[in-house]
Amino acid sequence: MDDVARTMREVEPEPCAGVPTDPSDGALGRASRLVPAEVEQNRGEGSRSLANPLDRISKRLIDLLQIDGRTSYATLAKEVGLSEAAVRHRVQRLIDHKVMQIVAVTDPVAVGFARQAMVGITASGDLRAIADRIASMQEAEYVVICAGSFDILTELVCEDDDHLLRLINDEIRAIDGVTGTEAFLYLKLSKQTYTWGTR
Repeated sequence: MDDVARTMREVEPEPCAGVPTDPSDGALGRASRLVPAEVEQNRGEGSRSLANPLDRISKRLIDLLQIDGRTSYATLAKEVGLSEAAVRHRVQRLIDHKVMQIVAVTDPVAVGFARQAMVGITASGDLRAIADRIASMQEAEYVVICAGSFDILTELVCEDDDHLLRLINDEIRAIDGVTGTEAFLYLKLSKQTYTWGTR
C-alpha cells in the first residue's frame, strides 16, 4: 500500500531558476505583466513548441497571468482546480517552451527613453540575417520580417533624437544588404496591451 500511495501521490517538481517557489511571491514576483514570448523573441532563436496543443487549464492560466502576472500560485491553483505544485510546473513548462514570458513592462519615457520610433527597412539578400543583426541591438525591442513596402520593421527605444540618428545612420544603414530606411516617430502612445487572451 505504501508503494501505491507513493505512486498516486503528486510529486512536487523541483524549483526552477528564475521562478518564485514561495506561493506568496506570485508567478511573477516583482514584475507586473505577462508578455507572450513572440513579442520579444529574436528571429534567429526559434522556439520550442509544446508537443500537444494547449489544453483548457493552460489557456486559463495564461488568461489569468495576462491580467495580473503577480497572481500567486495559490490563487491560480484555486482558479483552475489543481495543486500549487501542479500549477507551478505548468507555468514553468509554458515559459520553458517559449509560449509566454513573465516580465516587467515599463513606460520607456518614465525610465529615461524619450524617443521611440518604428523604422521601416528595405533590403536585399538574406532578410533573416539582416533581421538577426538588428535584433541583436539593445535598442531594438521588436523586429519582424514582413510583406509590403518594407522588408523589415523594427521598433526602437532611444534616449533622444541624437541617439536615434546614431542608431539608424551608424548601425542599421551600415548593415550589408540594407538599401533604405524610413523612421516613423511616436508622438503619443494611445494604446499598448498584451492581454489578448488565448484561442
